[in-house]
Amino acid sequence: MLGWPEIIGILIIVLVLFGAKRVPELMRGMGHGIKEFKKATRDVQDEVQRAIEDEPPPPPRRSAPEAASTSDASTSTPKT
Repeated sequence: MLGWPEIIGILIIVLVLFGAKRVPELMRGMGHGIKEFKKATRDVQDEVQRAIEDEPPPPPRRSAPEAASTSDASTSTPKT
């Protein structure tokens, strides 16, 4: 983790590199990026939660003639 001396050092380097006039603009842009990232993660978490809470759809039911023909085909042996 970063301590106070490291944070102050980083802020001084940012001020020297970008100047005092551009720092608020950079921080505003970074704030918007963080807000968008949090919104995206919240949306994904909500979607996963909805998927977990929803009941799975019932399996498709086959009609009796289709079920019989598929079981007959799998049990029969080919003639040579």
